[in-house]
Amino acid sequence: MRENVTRSALLVIDMEMGFLSPASPHCIPAAAGTVPAVCRAVETARDKGIPVFFVKRLYRGDGSDVELARWESWRAGGRAMAPGSAGPIGAQAPEGLRPQPGDYTVIKPRWSAFFQTELDLILRRLGVRTVILAGTTTPNCVRATFYDASALDYNVVVLSDCTSSRSEAVQRANLEDMACMGAVVMTEEAFRAYGPDTVPDVLERIRADRDTAPAPETFQSGPEGVAAVDRW
Repeated sequence: MRENVTRSALLVIDMEMGFLSPASPHCIPAAAGTVPAVCRAVETARDKGIPVFFVKRLYRGDGSDVELARWESWRAGGRAMAPGSAGPIGAQAPEGLRPQPGDYTVIKPRWSAFFQTELDLILRRLGVRTVILAGTTTPNCVRATFYDASALDYNVVVLSDCTSSRSEAVQRANLEDMACMGAVVMTEEAFRAYGPDTVPDVLERIRADRDTAPAPETFQSGPEGVAAVDRW
């Protein structure tokens, strides 16, 4: 595998038949149309030495871990994305979005790819500083992952045409809002030119500024007995 000079990782979120097939109660209508672009993004990442993580939802057969918001549709939909489920309600990914040697698979119990998973541990072991998000849905699992990644001080890229929502209005609003929150939003085509300098590493800039900043001012305790405090 090529050296990961970009210190990035591609996260492909919930691109499985239970979310892609119109026959599934969990179908996201626009998600199937993003499959070709997501496949191209995966190949681009592999070519650049960027590790690929397939983040999946796989429910227990008894439904004990199904989200409250999905319980009724899961129950009515023939135990979608449960062990042994196949076809339109299965957890299988379409051709081109299945892990290959060197890829990673993460099973998440809730919306965010970071929530109670090993993802952060593995990313830090790999020296990753930027996560690149693709998959469905933009306002739920993609956005929850974006928030957690941001809270954990990762830089975040969102591939706009590799993500999907229940409507174009929801898609546009969420992409705009994540951009306002610091995400770099780009298309799959733009991602083909992705390199080490595409996304500034804000945390590294913060560290550099602190290393070169003058010593903080201090003041001594006054008559009120206040202890010396750094004014930083």
